[in-house]
Amino acid sequence: MCSMQQRLVAISAISLLLASCAAGPNYKRPPVPAADGYSPTPLTSSTASAPGVAGAAQNIGVASEVSAQWWTLFESPALNQLIERAFSANPTIEAALAALEQAQQDVYAQRGFFYPTLSASYAASRTKLSGNTAASTAPGIQGNGENLTPPGPAQPLTYTFHTAQLTVGFLPDVFGLNRRQVESLQAQAHAVRFQLEAAYVTLAANVAAAAIQEAATRAQLAAINSIIDSTSQSLEILRAQLRLGYVMRLDVLAQESALAQAKEQLAPLERQLEQTRDLLRMLVGNPPDQDIPQTFELSDLHLPEDLPLSLPSKLIEQRPDVRAAEEQVHNASAQLGVAVANRLPQFPISGNLGGNATQFSQMFSGAGTFWDIIGSVSQPIFAGGTLHHRQIAAEAGLREATAEYRLTVLQAFQNVADTLHALYSDADAVAAATTAERTAKATLDLTQSQLRAGYVSYLALLSAQEAYQQAAIGLVQAQATRFGDTAALFEALGGGWWNRPRLTSATNVSAPGQPAAE
Repeated sequence: MCSMQQRLVAISAISLLLASCAAGPNYKRPPVPAADGYSPTPLTSSTASAPGVAGAAQNIGVASEVSAQWWTLFESPALNQLIERAFSANPTIEAALAALEQAQQDVYAQRGFFYPTLSASYAASRTKLSGNTAASTAPGIQGNGENLTPPGPAQPLTYTFHTAQLTVGFLPDVFGLNRRQVESLQAQAHAVRFQLEAAYVTLAANVAAAAIQEAATRAQLAAINSIIDSTSQSLEILRAQLRLGYVMRLDVLAQESALAQAKEQLAPLERQLEQTRDLLRMLVGNPPDQDIPQTFELSDLHLPEDLPLSLPSKLIEQRPDVRAAEEQVHNASAQLGVAVANRLPQFPISGNLGGNATQFSQMFSGAGTFWDIIGSVSQPIFAGGTLHHRQIAAEAGLREATAEYRLTVLQAFQNVADTLHALYSDADAVAAATTAERTAKATLDLTQSQLRAGYVSYLALLSAQEAYQQAAIGLVQAQATRFGDTAALFEALGGGWWNRPRLTSATNVSAPGQPAAE
């Protein structure tokens, strides 16, 4: 006969054997499109340069890591303050944190099914039996010797009855149904965590983009106002020449029209500035009537000169959207395991321990106690094809999630490639716009001097003013675009979330280069 120790060893071995088996496929990371770079032809390591704001050459791939606070590379204290404030006050982050906590608590809740359930109950009843049934349905002799069965002729019986019991239930996870459900919820929690990281990166990029937009709009307003001042001065010269008879009234009217056209550009830019300020107030959690003290000028921003560049193989570890898409594949794989396990037998176990009596104190006397242990097996045999088709649906869901993951990876590669090409193009555009603006300004200054001396006509002045106006605005737009695309590169590379301190309430997910969390 086996000893108690041998029985325990045997039970433990069987439990470990069963625990190692889980229905459905074990998760494997899906393959990704092979890529060694972001362009069919190698990109140069440095961009073009030009004097002035946003004109420095940028060295691509020099920085070894993406900073978690990449916006500080613009060297703008106002931008730093606004982004930190947005992190603490924007409702998007608050909602993402709450979603993460909800997802994690769902994991904890599902893990509870690995353990037996224990419940306690107590019931007290007051019962009157008819005389015709009392002799056959009365509780009978109690533990204290009281006989509730009425003697003699049939007569009604009234009595009080107390019942208390503990109920234990347990469903052994023989084929891993609950393990796959936990695995699915963990994958969903990881996806929500990456969505939170993406929310941080996107919010920082949005604040930076709005700040750059404000700075560009202010620069355009300054350029238009400068043009208006210059045009006004030229108009006064023409009016003086009109009085002396050197020009015609038609010449003055043409200059007045040019001045009106320049002033006409102020209203859209002023509207754009106010709307940008509204956006910034919203991003930091302020209503429209609560302004922010920070303002932005292009001259206050520094163009980062050393930029990081991650290899495609590393990018898939860094991009929150790619990591979230991968966790959706993991979730779909686990859901397939759930569908398979639902078609296999279940082995529920339950037990009850309690007592009952007509007096509370007698419930747990020798005669009042009861217990039972019930073990059963249930196997689906026919369910109208429901379980079969749910498994097929889960297989299709896994294929769908895998395809969407590959698409997300390709889009991430494209995003970085587009941003890199934009940065090289932006540098060339700023260099060309700087030359055009300086040439146009020198031409305008010379034309104004010649107009005062009477060497040129007003038509030459109008042409010079129009050329300078277009060149000045074009330079501002090129500078702003270069700042914006630089910020977009940090966002495209994942925003450096893995270098940021872990959130205390965050799911335990791995940073790039580390083993995936179990």
